[in-house]
Amino acid sequence: MRNAGLRGRAAKRWKRTTIADPAAAARADKVRRDFTTDAGQINSRWCGDITYISTWEGWLYLATVIDIASRRIVGYAIADHLRTELVAGALANAVAARDPQPGVIFHSDRGCQYTSGEFAALAADCQVELSHGRTGQCWDNALAESFFGSIKGELLDDHAWPTRAGARRAVTEYIGWYNGTRLHSSLGYQTPAEFEASHHNQISNVA
Repeated sequence: MRNAGLRGRAAKRWKRTTIADPAAAARADKVRRDFTTDAGQINSRWCGDITYISTWEGWLYLATVIDIASRRIVGYAIADHLRTELVAGALANAVAARDPQPGVIFHSDRGCQYTSGEFAALAADCQVELSHGRTGQCWDNALAESFFGSIKGELLDDHAWPTRAGARRAVTEYIGWYNGTRLHSSLGYQTPAEFEASHHNQISNVA
């Protein structure tokens, strides 16, 4: 490899973020691995998860809310802890930004943050229906996992992050780029913003 001018990519430090609560009430999986794009379902089904970011100052955690139909990151929160406030902040931001109709589904894994009473109360107040995949089945929330694969491969794993503040700014900028510039093959090589704008224009033309 040295003679060929190649170097290996070292694996990043690993941090467990999904800790199931065995006492949590079971909820149905209302998505059942159906992550197909459908412009007519924008703002009807969301999904989300938590990932970690290693900085020289310690761990940073990113919680997301993704519109399944358009692949758009509609809400997120970043914190230096894994308490329920992290995922609650992401969902609250999504609801504030999108103002969905009552009954929008939010799908996640069975991590203790997502199965907590605090999170359930927030979802009820926002008229959001919760959906959970099975424990240990990453494919049950494949879209959220796919986004984390993208942000890690295209940003986080290619840089050292001396400060949490620097990592936070970079993640915020990446999400803006992901929504407005990054093309998605599943959207016919449109950006999430273009996909949604095209759908809204079609509705306006019909009206």
